[in-house]
Amino acid sequence: MPIASQRNGGDERATLYPPELLPLFDDAFVASWDLFEEYVACLALKVFQSTGLEQACRQEVTVDQAIAGAGLAAEVARVPAAWVLAMLASRGWIAGSVGAAGENRYRIERPLPVLDADEMREAQARHDPRCLPSYHIAALAAEHYPAVLQAQMTGEQALFGPEGISAWVKYFSNDNPLYAISNAVGAIAAEQAVAGGEAAILEIGGGLGSGAEALLDRFDTAGRATQISAYRFTEISALFLRRAQRTLATRRPGYPLAFAPLDIDRPFTEADVAKGAYSLVYGVNVLHVARDLTVTLNELRQALRPGGAVVMCECVRPFPTTSLHLELVFNLLSAFREPVLAPGWRPNGGFLTPEQWTAALRANGFVDVRIFPDIAAIRDAYPSSVVAAIVARRP
Repeated sequence: MPIASQRNGGDERATLYPPELLPLFDDAFVASWDLFEEYVACLALKVFQSTGLEQACRQEVTVDQAIAGAGLAAEVARVPAAWVLAMLASRGWIAGSVGAAGENRYRIERPLPVLDADEMREAQARHDPRCLPSYHIAALAAEHYPAVLQAQMTGEQALFGPEGISAWVKYFSNDNPLYAISNAVGAIAAEQAVAGGEAAILEIGGGLGSGAEALLDRFDTAGRATQISAYRFTEISALFLRRAQRTLATRRPGYPLAFAPLDIDRPFTEADVAKGAYSLVYGVNVLHVARDLTVTLNELRQALRPGGAVVMCECVRPFPTTSLHLELVFNLLSAFREPVLAPGWRPNGGFLTPEQWTAALRANGFVDVRIFPDIAAIRDAYPSSVVAAIVARRP
């Protein structure tokens, strides 16, 4: 998200972001965000070349034709390949057009750029080396694209093998500004959403605990720590859950923490989540991978007390056709690519637009839905600003 607004060329951050969020999007963070977007675009070009898509696009082709020409497994490759082609077309590196039937078509019309991913990574190391875990995850994904798209291994195997686990530990950290921004935005939104009186909190998909740490820090800073009467931390990965429990129990000994496994695609009662027990259900970068969002939203609503809030910090797609740089990694995962679709608000897997999130929450019994910050108001000026909390209440 360049500092200069695409709408008028000036710096509009102070007028578009709530004052409590403005310090998060300072010049240093914006520079890192921009560098990472350029790095991912460079990796997308490398994937285009390493998977055979480059050769397939020597003539005009649809996505399916490109997949067939490259010899990729269609059932796995369709979403990732479509993303790669759209990303390169958005940069003007290949030509993109729409056919008579509305299908996207692509073709190489000029020499491809020569880019140096190592140079971009070194620029980030000079600017702020704390962001490098994001680069390591992106590079890990790009390296495995040929094998995954040829169905030689799954994306889960590629990203969460022994090499991947150590990289994810560093990525899902408040020491990594490119990930910590989600925890910070979510924590501010959650603290604001909790009214006076005692607060019982359920966190879903808590990962390694960095979201919980940010939220508890926010309550500490606001002088509201004693307001939290219960904090139930849940996570599907046994490895992540154990690590989070060790970390949080050590660093936050005074909080009423409880830890349990929970699969957001299963009934929450299987994890002993009592209905109507919580004033806040919270999550960071988890809800977009729900297999059936209708089912999961219903579980979230039932876990809340009347008037309770759900706060989910997500990567929000600014426009329906925008390809987001984070999709380089997550398009390899079947849970991201293959959800149950819902007409009107879940047309694709993964990230949704502000309008789609709003429609999803309203269609599933929530009220007072808002996006924080208001991506719909920001996107014309800063289309790369994609981090926001989806906030809603149970009637």
